Amino acid sequence: MISLVAPWLITPLLTLGGAFLCYEGFEKVHHWWSHRGETSTATSNHPALTMSEEELADYEKQKVKGAVRTDFILSAEIVVIALGTMMAQSLTMQAIGLSVVAVLVTAGVYGLVAIIVKLDDAGLWLINNNPNKSSIKQKLGMGLLQFAPWLMKALGIVGTIAMFLVGGGIIAHALPWLEHLSAAQADTFNHIPSLDLFWESIGASMIHLASGAVLGAVCFALHQVFVALRNK
Repeated sequence: MISLVAPWLITPLLTLGGAFLCYEGFEKVHHWWSHRGETSTATSNHPALTMSEEELADYEKQKVKGAVRTDFILSAEIVVIALGTMMAQSLTMQAIGLSVVAVLVTAGVYGLVAIIVKLDDAGLWLINNNPNKSSIKQKLGMGLLQFAPWLMKALGIVGTIAMFLVGGGIIAHALPWLEHLSAAQADTFNHIPSLDLFWESIGASMIHLASGAVLGAVCFALHQVFVALRNK
């Protein structure tokens, strides 16, 4: 409907989505920095082993709320990006293409995410349903509980970098001078084949990463000001 009624909205929507991804990425960096002195749960017991049922339910509710918000924006961003590549097609082809993208993202990306998120639940189930401490299922359950926080921590780092790269790439596409900066730097190294190849493969990504981090910091600062004003 957007492409039919207001195609000019696609670029602003992409830019807003990219800005949100950058904000989410910087928020994770800020949270890590402000809590860097605290003991990580990845090096101690999993929260599921120390929380009451009420605390565990609230903990899971907060995690799900944040994940749903981010995934909703990311899904919309993927759909709008796909739509942007099909603007020359008919409305019917756009609808079919976006439907295929939606199915692939839902089954492929979020199906994998669901399996990863449920790893610790599977471990807890194996522990609670196998009272024999020396059984293979008990050991497997404990192994999953110990492995899940480390996996989530690693995915969190990779995901944060990806948010900056994707958001920064979208912003760079919306701001021609950033794209020109990347092209200008590539031209600088044209006479040095090895550096030219390096910049083409790595340099543009570094610009996207840096621009995403800067935009994320700006959005985070504006949000903090908004929250302070709202509280007053």
